[in-house]
Amino acid sequence: MSKSIKVKWDNKAKSDLRLIFEYISIQSPQGAKAVILDIVNQTKTIRFSSQFQVDDVLGEPYRRMVVRDYK
Repeated sequence: MSKSIKVKWDNKAKSDLRLIFEYISIQSPQGAKAVILDIVNQTKTIRFSSQFQVDDVLGEPYRRMVVRDYK
């Protein structure tokens, strides 16, 4: 079994997660928790650095994954 890559969440990423949570929790606090968990859990599936697409805004070496409606 291959080891997952450790994801480092910078302050911008943490802030974005909070904003996503706050936005969704207006309609559904439980749904907001589920979305954040899906995003965090998806990052745990990363096995190698080129697994996902190069981010179209940031470019190399940044990669993006899509979880629900969020990249």
